Amino acid sequence: MRDVAHLAGVSTATVSRVLNNHQHISEDTRSKVISAIEQLDYQLNRVARRLRMERTQILGLIISDIANPFFTSVVRGIEDVAYENEYSLLLCNSDEHPAKEELYIRVLMGEKVAGVIISPTDENSTAAKALIESRIPVVAMDRRLCHLDVDTVIVDNVQGAYDAVAHLIRLGHCRIALIGGPVQITTARERQEGYEKALRNYGLPVDETLVRVGDFKQDSGSCTAGELLALDDPPTAIFAANNLMTLGALNAIHEKGLNIPRDVAIVGFDDMPWAPSLDPPLTTISQPTYDMGRTTADLLLKKIADNNRENVEIKLHPTLIVRRSCGLRVGKEVQTVVVQR
Repeated sequence: MRDVAHLAGVSTATVSRVLNNHQHISEDTRSKVISAIEQLDYQLNRVARRLRMERTQILGLIISDIANPFFTSVVRGIEDVAYENEYSLLLCNSDEHPAKEELYIRVLMGEKVAGVIISPTDENSTAAKALIESRIPVVAMDRRLCHLDVDTVIVDNVQGAYDAVAHLIRLGHCRIALIGGPVQITTARERQEGYEKALRNYGLPVDETLVRVGDFKQDSGSCTAGELLALDDPPTAIFAANNLMTLGALNAIHEKGLNIPRDVAIVGFDDMPWAPSLDPPLTTISQPTYDMGRTTADLLLKKIADNNRENVEIKLHPTLIVRRSCGLRVGKEVQTVVVQR
């Protein structure tokens, strides 16, 4: 910084003001400093700068499972907004472990991040509470933090699950199984609520023998689907509450030599780029993942600008994408959804 000041013929204080975009700098002085920076290939010491500043130009992002393709598009949306607004993004993967989540929250607080986006491992996350108490702006994404007053961006999980199960019922299925997620995660409970609501609205019982709880990972989808298909009276259709458990369920169906959809139909939650390429192509509930990322990042930047404003919840709408994994057997009610080929 002294070298830049010497080359530009100004003080180090003037260089600092140029770097921090102070208004009361003449264009001639600003040009001299920028020219010196370019000639010397000056790199800002961000560590030293962070020690002097209350907050950085860094956003923290804690996702629950980096192996889940759902987050790929979400993170892209967040990163695009961060980049457009001259923020960097620090990505952390909790892997559904509360201890890792707590560790990363401490790290982000130590890094003095400007704000944090979190997909929590538990609705009662005590570690997330520490963020709120430290006055760091927080937005919960994909999952709620039920006992904390924070901005939240989710999809309408109840409606998405309802649409999936209603589609199966309209095709004539009466024994529809659910492979759900962990009960401490609001997303899982909401999707089970939509599953049960659809059954009741169509006059079908909620059969607890057809409900299994997984952990939103592929192995649990395979294991629980295997249990369901081994029942004396197995389901004719399966609704899997996320993409990785859908993959596991597909593996279990294929291992048993069953045909989709002749022997068992299946609907997943989360569309995936390769879903149309499966044989048969997979019917699924598609979430607006990129829009979720952008919406979440926009909301966090608004909170950074005004940390005292009232918190809001934004609920995005999922879409039923009908392909061929449920068959074409139509019941008394006429199908009105558009088939995606």
